[in-house]
Amino acid sequence: MDVQHADSFYLGQVDWLTEKMRNNNFTVSSMHGDMPQKERDAIMGEFQSGTTRVLITTDVWARGLDVQQVFLVINYDLPNNRELYIHRIGRSGRFGRKGVAINFVRSDDIKILRDMEQYYSTQIDEMPMNVVDLI
Repeated sequence: MDVQHADSFYLGQVDWLTEKMRNNNFTVSSMHGDMPQKERDAIMGEFQSGTTRVLITTDVWARGLDVQQVFLVINYDLPNNRELYIHRIGRSGRFGRKGVAINFVRSDDIKILRDMEQYYSTQIDEMPMNVVDLI
């Protein structure tokens, strides 16, 4: 997939997931690199103020933004770049707080996940299916 088609694919995923969550009565915002900076700033303002508790975004948000109240990052798709993965999950647990990262992993992502575990000398545990019962 070339870069232009990849960008369109991910923008489509952001829009699709945003619509699905809104249809299920979640208050969400979405953001991607094709938006004007003014619009992205407004969306970030909503998220930082707590007006929106869920922000769906492409990797435009993986680096350089420090928001204190982010405690959960969900990787809808697993990046195949180690550095990008660390930047994504690093959005949670900032400023000395604890954070959680959840990865949606398809069977063809297992090799990438194992590579990251080996490279970072860590173990990424599988989430139990009854996670709601554990809360």
